[in-house]
Amino acid sequence: MTALDRAVEKAGSQLRLATILGIKPPSVTGWYDRGRVPAERCIAIETATGVSRHELRPDVFGPAPANDAGQEVDRAA
Repeated sequence: MTALDRAVEKAGSQLRLATILGIKPPSVTGWYDRGRVPAERCIAIETATGVSRHELRPDVFGPAPANDAGQEVDRAA
């Protein structure tokens, strides 16, 4: 399952994700066709679904920081 699949699942459907983002549903279908989410949509998707921008576009946002994976970061060290 891709990050986009998880975002769609958490939103409820492609239509619901598009509605949340204020875009037309064919845009979401196009992301599947192109194999990527536009970078400018990643933060809104992350906010709406909890699917990390790092998972959606690691080529743009890089790997997820350790604390995004639920791991505690020892700040005392």
